[in-house]
Amino acid sequence: MNWIKRENHYMVPIKSWCESPEQKALEQAENLACHPAVFNHVALMPDCHPGYGMPIGGVIACIKAVIPNAVGVDIGCGMGAVKSNILLTEETTRNKLRELVNNIKTRVPCGEGKCHKTPQEWEGFDDKLDALSDRQWMDKHTKKLAKKNLGTLGGGNHFIEIQVDTNKLIWLMIHSGSRNMGNVIAKYYHKLAVEINAKWQSNIPTTDLAFLSTDSDEGNLYIQDMNFALDYARENRKRILINVMDAFQNMYPQAVFEAPINIHHNYAAIENHFGKNVWIHRKGATSARKDEMGIIPGSMGTPSFIVKGLGNPESFMSCSHGAGRVFGRNEASAKLTPEECDQAMGQIVYDRWHKVRRGKVKGLYDLGEAPQAYKNIHSVIEAQKDLVTPVIELKPLAVVKG
Repeated sequence: MNWIKRENHYMVPIKSWCESPEQKALEQAENLACHPAVFNHVALMPDCHPGYGMPIGGVIACIKAVIPNAVGVDIGCGMGAVKSNILLTEETTRNKLRELVNNIKTRVPCGEGKCHKTPQEWEGFDDKLDALSDRQWMDKHTKKLAKKNLGTLGGGNHFIEIQVDTNKLIWLMIHSGSRNMGNVIAKYYHKLAVEINAKWQSNIPTTDLAFLSTDSDEGNLYIQDMNFALDYARENRKRILINVMDAFQNMYPQAVFEAPINIHHNYAAIENHFGKNVWIHRKGATSARKDEMGIIPGSMGTPSFIVKGLGNPESFMSCSHGAGRVFGRNEASAKLTPEECDQAMGQIVYDRWHKVRRGKVKGLYDLGEAPQAYKNIHSVIEAQKDLVTPVIELKPLAVVKG
């Protein structure tokens, strides 16, 4: 842990593994520290950076309350990784990696708004969707997208990577979540929480942190729908991994895979910490219980790590979910150049940068996912040596971005 901050107006202190969070992230952490439902302390992971309401890379515990924005809009966003028995050799050329990337993209729709052409089957899926038909957030469009989005990557920082470990064995890694489903659920319940908190004149530091009581019907419905989105996100990653493994085996028929790791880093769950049953909110943070295996990715041009949890109670048994941003997407596009980003990517196979079509940086290259937009992953790992033990370092060979 790097520091602890206590102020008289805080209800709980802030404990940080992030050496110097930027001002907006610190202000968001201070709002959490003043929140009436937050218990014991606020924990900031070393990848901490500003989010909506709560910093990404933050962990809180709440007593009988859930805060939709402390889970985030991509409910169940998380990581998947699987180890193969295939050794990296001189035969694994850039052309062969490019062929693999192209094969993956024919099997997994990649990019914002990209989905399967036909609805996807999932055992019990229709029954689950029918059971949610009375929810105000569920309409025909949401239902249609839910069925077509299953097994798709999405855009933004979601990715598929072919990687190699220090023993020259090839791994496959993915980052994706609940797609449109989680976003719709999150926004609906945040708006509802704002209305309820206003009605009851709740003493919250900002409406961005509006909460729902878990003793209320609204709170219980959010928990049910969040858990549905978590199941959907896990199934989404499972299907992506299966398709990526199939593409890999198409190139390497002799490939055999170990059991995949499939974890969330945007969710809330009831856990026991400091003698209380509390609702732990991990927003851009990963569970790191004793001996629990986790995944901490770097940027698209830097290593990722398979880690083992140490079960540190001070972080609510959590660790970072990645490297964390230095620049926001627009800032990166305005400050960086394609040439310097190409240089940072080295020999890694990836699709070239495209121009932004709308927004503040329209016409500039979208460099929001370039390596320079993220913190140094080795420094981030070093800062949490009391939270996790790095087990395997993975270097990227090829990257598929949404």
